[in-house]
Amino acid sequence: MKQYLAKLIEGATLSREDTHDIMLNITHEKYNDQQIAALLMALQMHGATVDEMLGFRDALLESGKYVDLSDYETLDIVGTGGDGKNTFNISTCSAFVVAGAGYKVTKHGNGGSTSVSGASNVLMEHGVKFTDDIDRLKRSLDEVGICYFHAPLFAYGMKFVGPTRKALQVPTCFNLLGPLVNPCHPKYSLHGTANQAQLRLYTNIHQRIGDNYGVLTSYDGYDEISLTSGFKFCTNLFEKVYTPKDMGFNYVRPEEIYGGASVQDAKRLFDNVLECTATQNQQNVILANAACGISVLEPNLSIEDSVSIARESLESGKALQTFKKFVELNS
Repeated sequence: MKQYLAKLIEGATLSREDTHDIMLNITHEKYNDQQIAALLMALQMHGATVDEMLGFRDALLESGKYVDLSDYETLDIVGTGGDGKNTFNISTCSAFVVAGAGYKVTKHGNGGSTSVSGASNVLMEHGVKFTDDIDRLKRSLDEVGICYFHAPLFAYGMKFVGPTRKALQVPTCFNLLGPLVNPCHPKYSLHGTANQAQLRLYTNIHQRIGDNYGVLTSYDGYDEISLTSGFKFCTNLFEKVYTPKDMGFNYVRPEEIYGGASVQDAKRLFDNVLECTATQNQQNVILANAACGISVLEPNLSIEDSVSIARESLESGKALQTFKKFVELNS
């Protein structure tokens, strides 16, 4: 560790091989908490580079559990978190709209860290039990069109930095790694980022990975399409700036997508959207995010067509039925 810290103190960056080896050494418990804390703060001071992030990603995937779903064309929808907005479970709800439209979704997520309700929280509130059993995951994907990866069951290496990250009480590069370590390595992904710098970092990472990606950020700091402002949407084919009006929607007030003070509050809004009893604006936020996910899967579609597909899934009840079947199969 001394040599790596010396490089960082001198203003240099680490190579992909460096951070790969560091992460493996962390999982083998070769460093103490103080060394890990010093490393994370040094990286945070200069901002983790693409190579540094890729090295950590390589090691987390290597040391974690892989789920072979290479025969499937699947999409993951997940945000980095950390935007401090405490919205309800927008990406999770959007994932069920995409699955209800007939696409395969391999959703990756965890409990909330900066919000009341992360994906795992709202699913547990519905009685879902998480699994790393590949046969059960495949059955969910085959019969429902969606399966869920609870991150701690797969990315084993994360637990070794957990106590240090919690003690530091400030964001580190590990806050950005979660969406990048989906255990099935999906061929398509829609990742939400909390600011422009994260969007550029993620776009460059995906270009190096070589997958089919969409990365977006709202201009007022949401790590998803909030419709409270315009947003930037980057894929491997284009970069575009949209306003809510461009998608056929009205602007939304922040309080309309606030997740509330408890998981139960977030669950209530999540259910209302799928049951089509939420406000039109709340439903539109889900339609916007689902539509961008569909656009990653179907790049030849116009955004209007993607919105129409998402709307039919939600308003016909297909998204709700998909969710109910998912809960039944996974409880």
